[in-house]
Amino acid sequence: MLTAAGVMIRTRMPTRGDWPASRRGTRADLIAGVTVAMVALPLALAFGAASGLGARAGLTTAIVAGALAAIFGGSNLQVTGPTGAMTVVLIPVVHKHGVDGVLTVGLMAGAILLVASFSGVGRAARYLPVPVVEGFTAGIAVVIVLQQVPAMLGTAGAGDKAWRSASDAIGHYAANPRPAPLGIAIGVAALILIGSRWRPSIPVSLAAVALASAVTEVTGLPVALLGTLPSSLPAPSLAFVDPRTLSALLPSALAVAALGALESLLSATVADGMTVGQTHDPDRELLGQGLANIVAPLFGGVPATGAIARTAVNARAGATSRLSALTHSAALALVVLAAAPLVAHIPIAALAGVLLATCIQMVEVGSMAAVIRSTRGDAAILILTLAVTVLTDLVTAVAVGIAVAVLIALRSVARSGHMEPVALDRSEDDQERQDLLAEHIVAYRLDGPLFFAAAHRFLLELSEVANIRVLILRMSRITSLDATGARVLGDAITKLENRGIVVLLSGIRPNHGQILSTLGSADRLRQAGRVFPDSPSAINYAREFVSTPWSRP
Repeated sequence: MLTAAGVMIRTRMPTRGDWPASRRGTRADLIAGVTVAMVALPLALAFGAASGLGARAGLTTAIVAGALAAIFGGSNLQVTGPTGAMTVVLIPVVHKHGVDGVLTVGLMAGAILLVASFSGVGRAARYLPVPVVEGFTAGIAVVIVLQQVPAMLGTAGAGDKAWRSASDAIGHYAANPRPAPLGIAIGVAALILIGSRWRPSIPVSLAAVALASAVTEVTGLPVALLGTLPSSLPAPSLAFVDPRTLSALLPSALAVAALGALESLLSATVADGMTVGQTHDPDRELLGQGLANIVAPLFGGVPATGAIARTAVNARAGATSRLSALTHSAALALVVLAAAPLVAHIPIAALAGVLLATCIQMVEVGSMAAVIRSTRGDAAILILTLAVTVLTDLVTAVAVGIAVAVLIALRSVARSGHMEPVALDRSEDDQERQDLLAEHIVAYRLDGPLFFAAAHRFLLELSEVANIRVLILRMSRITSLDATGARVLGDAITKLENRGIVVLLSGIRPNHGQILSTLGSADRLRQAGRVFPDSPSAINYAREFVSTPWSRP
């Protein structure tokens, strides 16, 4: 046991292959890391402010969690930090439990992710249905935009749900309009969207925020500013942990851990698809995210996940190893040490504009349209996941989306199974004998799965069989059989026999025979000599049976 645990731990530790193998790769990673840092700076500040813990917490998270996840994570290109999806989950926690509650939730979520890493659940993320992922992503974008409405309008919003807060802020704005914050937010978002299309390699978001800050400083526009940030990271502390609140915070910690795992693994998968020869280790990725979320709260940071936007920038910038993500964290730390006074002059509305542009870029309209056009089931899953994300919370949305996807899949699989009558062997020349067979023997072939989702329909079809003496069930093409299917089949056989119909089984697969025997369906017929290895044997028995005038079922 100890040896197995040691092997498991060693396989999740950093190795020499995680780092660049040449000077050229090192140079490319350093350049990519600085590029990502310029993109991540306004996002870290914006998501920190949006979470309710302040811009400082967002920057701290990007530095501490980004560095730890870069070293211990399972992807060479993943960039970790505060994200909009996590902000959506944290705002209700801030309202109910305060800052200490958020830090405790992050610490607990990190521990949960560590457990998940060593239990191997990371590999399950690859089975998430595409409509769920698309609906989830679009829903996150909508919620983040709704969360930024108060900042964009320069008013306050009340309500534990983003849509309630946005509605309240719009009401206050209508009573006392303030065009300056809205103009700044829209202007910053427009600059980012236009600049990203014109020059994707340039950190347009940083330039747009700097321009908005300069205009605000020169013109003296009446807008709220970010405020002074400390010029160093706080000392680590566990003073925020209150053992009496752990049980109350556990549901939120589970939600944060689930979201952190989901978003990080999705981001790592996106990174794999953007490069050649890069494949992430999902369980090691959860280890890195777990360590990041355990340590970040000690410095006052919010829970973090792999960030799709920053990871994509990292891949496009030519990163080859996790050195680029580590460089990104180091560059942000340099900002804290040297440029904190400049950050104080950033308008909050400008950061809202950054998030507005990010959300617009998050939604792949073409991909969503393709999913919606594919099938009605996929369209329903996507729309339902999106709606539940906006109206309730992210984890519930994913759970509902997966549940509906499973039900639709079961319905589709159940419909693929069918039962059809098949012709008997017509090699005999005796017309009278053939008429006898046609009148008194019928054979049905069961095709596809016979499990709980399809069993009832088989029972109804078998119950309609009438005016025969022998029924042959050819079972060699049953692809799957569960206990429910076996029980329903047994009930159907009993009902047929009570009506005087002899039932013969042929071609039972070895792996299905045990289920039938456990429920008694096959054993009873086997004892009566009515289970046959193949269809010709069953047909010969049926012929002898109906040819005997005194035979009785």
